Amino acid sequence: MTSKGTILVTGTNGGLGSAIVRNIISTPDLASNYTGIYAVRKAATAKTLQATLARVPSNHKHETADVDLGSLASVRKVGADINARVAKGELPRIRALILNAGYQDHSGFAMSGDGFEMTWQVNFLSNLLLSLLLLQSMDAQDGRILIVGSWSHDIEDSRNNAVSAYKDARYPTLFPGVEALAKGTWSTPEEDPSSGSGFRRYGASKLCAIMLWGIVAVIEPLRGSALTFFYSEELANRIAKDPKLSNISVIGLDPGGMPTDIARRGSFLIGYVTMKLVLPVLSEVIVRLNPNGMVRPSRKSAADIIRACFEIEAHRGEALHLDGSAAMQIAKDARDEVKRKELWEYGLKAAKIEERDTVLVDWK
Repeated sequence: MTSKGTILVTGTNGGLGSAIVRNIISTPDLASNYTGIYAVRKAATAKTLQATLARVPSNHKHETADVDLGSLASVRKVGADINARVAKGELPRIRALILNAGYQDHSGFAMSGDGFEMTWQVNFLSNLLLSLLLLQSMDAQDGRILIVGSWSHDIEDSRNNAVSAYKDARYPTLFPGVEALAKGTWSTPEEDPSSGSGFRRYGASKLCAIMLWGIVAVIEPLRGSALTFFYSEELANRIAKDPKLSNISVIGLDPGGMPTDIARRGSFLIGYVTMKLVLPVLSEVIVRLNPNGMVRPSRKSAADIIRACFEIEAHRGEALHLDGSAAMQIAKDARDEVKRKELWEYGLKAAKIEERDTVLVDWK
């Protein structure tokens, strides 16, 4: 059977990423009709992904791809490889590009080999580069690009009261300037040795990702929810104006708090007790009371991601932002045109993006 397209998922060795893969391979239509590319830093040592793929049905065409989002060279290599294979007809065009991989520090700190704060590079810059590179291989009629977001991007979101990171008066905003975020001079462990320093940088990186994806433009009903907020600017708006790419949908989705290994760089209390013991039980209880509550099982969030990519009606011309399966309002900083422009232009220079790197007409 001819494949209907490629599903490319990053971060597939993590809790949410492996749940997305499980959802794909357990859904007959997706497993039999689509080709999976499951990207991870190093597939040979990705035990969770290996265990997931051990149960893959025989009719599911799939492969793994090594990509280190902490290295722009690695991102460029995988982008070039996929583009070349799609151009030769060896791979079907990308129907869904699911940018799931994430990085979070707590009281630690790391810079990438490219000279950028690791959280900012993995969660924002590499996603910008990979998206622009792969636009030439997207299904131009039905393709969807989805990035996994977080409520932590909004400093005013009440769910952040569960941690104290945003209560520090020294940090009134998550966007102190893109240079400070990119170079890691803001919210450092030297300034704040608590886990709050890393959490703020994580929230700021997710804010940058949301700023890449859009601002509020239209409000109208969406099947299955009362209101949906649509956003249009930067990547979504540039795609919408492109003569060949305008039918591609751009989606941001907050999966909620999940019992995954995103906090593995945190303390024993956070990384093991909370994530391994408390949240697995709590998430199963809360999801029955509120499907889009603060805490959710990774299987539920994975199902929301697949729904957004394959089940809901395409929303062309604006970016769609969801909190699970419900509406999501983004932070006011993400709606600031001056800040978005600063971020876009800095990102292009940081990733050394040139005209030959992307088929997007309005890329500058």
